[in-house]
Amino acid sequence: MSALEPDDLLTVGEVSRRTGVAVSALHYYEQLGLIESSRTSGNQRRYPRFMIRRISLILVAKRLGISLADVAEVFATLPMQRMPDSHDWHRLSKRWQDQLEAKKRELENLQRELTGCIGCGCLSMKACYLLNPDDVFGADGTGPRRVTDGSG
Repeated sequence: MSALEPDDLLTVGEVSRRTGVAVSALHYYEQLGLIESSRTSGNQRRYPRFMIRRISLILVAKRLGISLADVAEVFATLPMQRMPDSHDWHRLSKRWQDQLEAKKRELENLQRELTGCIGCGCLSMKACYLLNPDDVFGADGTGPRRVTDGSG
């Protein structure tokens, strides 16, 4: 038996079985341009074996809360026709680490605000930043405001 090569072609069913991703999801990822397949003369999809790594990264990204749009943006910098090298993966990893650090800071700020809010107990729409962040109408006084587009 010969050794498997990154460019060896796998059926959609094989890729689904090896990654745990439904065939329909693989089709969707392909539609989004996240992965790519070739077609046989019978119009059946064949994926290079290295696409499994891309699919695995999609799963990791989803688990980390990274949107498919962000995945697509980062994957656009990766080669589609060959297996990415360690430099390619490092660049992708660095970008996602930066995004996760930013999310971590946002969550820590929210946690501090929530702790202050629970301790305050005011539940005031006028004063509470969590209930009414960036209140632009509050400066005009109390009561409801009607926002119009100028047509009525």
